[in-house]
Order: sequence, then C-alpha cells, then structure tokens
Amino acid sequence: MAVQLLTPEGMFTPVPYHHVSIGTGTRQVHVAGQIARDADGNPVAPGDLTGQLAQALRNTARGLSGAGATFADVVRLRFFVTHWTPDKYPAFLAGIEEVAEELALPQPLPPVSAIGVDYLFEPDVLVEVEAYAVLD
Repeated sequence: MAVQLLTPEGMFTPVPYHHVSIGTGTRQVHVAGQIARDADGNPVAPGDLTGQLAQALRNTARGLSGAGATFADVVRLRFFVTHWTPDKYPAFLAGIEEVAEELALPQPLPPVSAIGVDYLFEPDVLVEVEAYAVLD
C-alpha cells in the first residue's frame, strides 16, 4: 500500500483524522477543489453545510476514481468552509458521516485541514474539498 496513516504518541487526540501520512508511491493525484454541484453543474443542497459537504466528497471520490485512486490512497484532505465558526462543527462532521460508508472513507481520516474563508467559487458554495493521493 502506498499510504500509511499514523498519529505518533504525544500528538493531540482524539481527533477524527490521523496527524501524519506517509506516501511511498510514485504517482501523485491532486483533485481540484470540489463543490456541491451535480454532473450538470446544478447546485446540490443549497444552504445546507452537511449536504454540501457530502456532495463535495462524492465529487472528490469521482475525481479520485478517474485517476484510479480511492480514499484509501489519500494522504491529505483540505476543506475550505465559508464563514467558519465552531458551532458549524457538528454539521461539518455530519457531512462526512453521511458518506463515510458509501465512499469507504478511512476511519480515522487521513490528515485534514479545515480552513475558514469568507467566500468560495460562487455565493451559494459553503464548502470546497481538495484531495491529494499517492499511488504506486
């Protein structure tokens, strides 16, 4: 396997992700920021962070699949969330949990960053997901 996930002793826990990933493969896969749009570009789950996050992860899975990868090959996930406040955390986690089984998300996840931003692609977009994977 090209990706090893770990949380070394002494690092902050519990968190729903590993702090460290080691990629030993030779092919890198970078999935551009995915948002809550269907295949025709129509918005999915307007105004709903949970629903938008679930759809953005589904789109990320399609991007990974197109390169021959899955979430098991991901070394890093980066989330951008508009107008982030700590009270959005339950809705954020619910979006991940909604698709965890469907997309075979590793538990815990690979290293994750959640970055609060003022604005994304279009005004209705609440979350964007980027994925970085390594394949042999």
